Order: sequence, then structure tokens, then C-alpha cells
Amino acid sequence: MNGATTSGELRAHNRVRLLRAVHDCGATRTRSQLTRDLRLARGTASVLVAGLAEDELLHEEPAHEHARGRPTQVPGPHPRGPIALAADVREDAWELAACELGGRVTVLAVRPHDGTPENTLGHLGAAIAAERERLGHRVIGVGVALAGPVRHGGLVDIAHLSWRSVDVPHLLSLAPPAAAAEDRPGVAAKGAAAAAGRADTAGRADTAGRAGAVVPVVVGNDTAFAAVAEARRGRLQGVRTGLHLHVDFDLGGVLVVDGRPLGGASGAGAEFGHMPLTGGDRLCMCGAIGCWGMDVGANALLRHVGLAHGGGRGREQAEHVLATSGEAVAANARALGRGIAALVNAHDPEAVTLSGHGVELYERAGDALMAACEPGLMAIRRDHPPRIEGSALGWRGSLLGAMESVFDAFLTPEGLDRWRASHLDQGRDTPDGRNVMNSTLPGESPP
Repeated sequence: MNGATTSGELRAHNRVRLLRAVHDCGATRTRSQLTRDLRLARGTASVLVAGLAEDELLHEEPAHEHARGRPTQVPGPHPRGPIALAADVREDAWELAACELGGRVTVLAVRPHDGTPENTLGHLGAAIAAERERLGHRVIGVGVALAGPVRHGGLVDIAHLSWRSVDVPHLLSLAPPAAAAEDRPGVAAKGAAAAAGRADTAGRADTAGRAGAVVPVVVGNDTAFAAVAEARRGRLQGVRTGLHLHVDFDLGGVLVVDGRPLGGASGAGAEFGHMPLTGGDRLCMCGAIGCWGMDVGANALLRHVGLAHGGGRGREQAEHVLATSGEAVAANARALGRGIAALVNAHDPEAVTLSGHGVELYERAGDALMAACEPGLMAIRRDHPPRIEGSALGWRGSLLGAMESVFDAFLTPEGLDRWRASHLDQGRDTPDGRNVMNSTLPGESPP
């Protein structure tokens, strides 16, 4: 039941359903297919599409292939339609992209940073402000993925960079400072509660930016966002209980249930990498001893061959090790496999997906990974093990998950009402730069 009690409420509900369907399918299904999928009458679908086109939310193009007769139309993003700004802040660089309804992503900027919160988030905030100024009211929100646990909607800790309780929206200058520092967690928690049901590990707060307009800003953990993308557009689609692991300088992991990453009481979930799953005894910069992530990822590769590591530096050297040192790669893969076995025993997932360097570890040393995983499985798990596979999204998952968090907030009756009230004043520009598949951020591999 949708809860609609009037014709107006039913129409608003169906507008959201249709836009959500276009977004989720990547703007690839025809109007006829969408009409059948949503069980709408043809006349109702025609009226809805016409109204959404008038509101500059949808635009139809002829299908590339169609049967004889009248050309089939494919609803997709309007040339002046909504844009989500999405950022992926890694330990050594950040990437900013513009995302349209349907999931098309255009990279706007890729920049290295010095590892300090002020420099990293200040420059990113300036880039976001410039895009908001250019695109005007087309910008419906900002999603920011970060390589560390995010608490209370916006406070991030990145151990390798010595970030502790960094207030991300404040340093991005996308929100005015809180009245008092002690009040900030409560305010952020309210924002996180507003985002419940979309991504448990992300926090949301409506903030005023330099461009003057108020837009929702969603801050979340990179692994959790990658898991959201995997559930929406990757290999966890249709999986009720899945495990997603993201490998960069170290390792993050989260359990995904019915398409939602489980984030914990404060939102700081997605931290399987800080569990003692491989029997190590090294002190992690997070403060715990024997973290799984000490043995998996770029830092572990560098450590294995005696190179300097930590501080978000050494990506190119780690990629060289990954490509040339079979021994270091096998050691990483064995540690990854042992940890996967423990998590499979605990959570009984249907599938385990790997992103970031996890894809390469699986491709280069899958046999070593499985040889370490299988003996660690309980007998009942070994009889019917979950499938383990690399993400089809590669390095793009965190960015795409940040995008999804923004569209989740927008694709509601209230979000569409706000759009209708402001869309006549939207900016005119449409980003036309590089597609995210051709990102210049190290680690991105075009298909």
C-alpha cells in the first residue's frame, strides 16, 4: 500500500515511482516497458511523462532499435534536469562528479591533497561551490564518500591521516558553524535520522552553501557507499544478504541486507577491516591491535616489500608491487581469504563482492584467496559457499553510492515539490566532460 488517499497524492506517488524506475534502470527501458513494469494504464503513463517533461525532469528519445510501426520512446534525464554532485575523498586525492537521473556520471575534477582536513575539504568545498554556482538550482544535493567511519551524520575519523572527529560539512563550508561544538553531534544525529531507510551508514543534513541555496548534504563511509552502488547497479542486485569488501590503502567491509548496508548505532559501521580476523599483532593507527586491514591493501603490499607506507601515500608504488610481486599479492590474497571465511561463518551471505584493489587481488591470486578461505569455513558453509566475485563497478562504487544517496533524498513527493517550485530558475549548463569510466584518478581502469 502506498498510503495515498486522494487523486493528487496518488499522482505524486506515481510520479516518484516512474522517476525511480527510470533512474534504477539507467534510463534504458522504453515507456511501454516501464508502463508494464509499474502496472500503469497507458493513458496514466502518458500523462505522467508529459507532466515530468514539463517540469524538466524527463526527456524522451527514440529507442535505438524498435519494431515496425510508431518509434518507441525511452524516457531519460532532461537536458536541464536535476544533478547530484558526488565526491569520493580517498586518502591521497578526491574526485568530484556530476550525476544525472539514470546514473550517467561526468567527472568534473580530480585533485591530489596533502592529507590535512582543512586543505582537503577546503579545496573540495570550493570546487563544489563553483559547480553549484554554475549549475544553479539544478543541483539537488551533494554526496561525499570518505575513507573512514562517519559518525553522527558528518564526523569522520581517518586513522592513517590522523583525522579525529573531523566535521566534514563544516570544513566543506556547506553549513554554518553549529551554535556550540557540544551541540554539533546532536544536530548531525537529527540529519542521520532523516536519512534512515536510504543508507544506514550515511548521515544527511540540509545545509546552506556559498551559492546561497539550501541543498541536502549526505556524508558517508566509502565502503558503505560502494555497497549501496553494488546493490543498486552491481553484483549484489537481488541479493538479500550480501557482504561487500572495499580494498584501497587498507580494507573496509559491510554487511548488506535487502540492499541496505548496516551501519550501527552511530552510523560508523562498515569497519570489518578493524576486526582481528587474521591473527596479526601489529598496532593499527585506529588504536586496535591485529586489524584485518593491516594485512590487506596497498599499505600491506608496500610493507611486504619493505617500502614506506601509511599517510595515504605510495599509491603508484603499491600498484607497481601489485603488478610485479606475486609473493606480495599472494600474501594479501591469503589474508583476504582468511578474513572472508570468518565473516561468511558469522553472517551466512549469499554473495561476497570485492571492489577497489580487491578486484585485482581476486583476478591475480584467486587460487590463493580460495585456498585460504575454504579451510576456514564451517562444514555447513563449505558445502554451499557463497559466490565470491569482483565488482563490475571497479573503483567507481563509492562515487556512485554517493550519487544514490542524493537521489534517494530527492526522489520523494517532497523533493519533487521543491524542484517544481524552483526549476524555472535553474542554471543552463550541462556538464559534458569526461565520463567516470575515463577517470584520471590512479587505480581507475577503463573497460
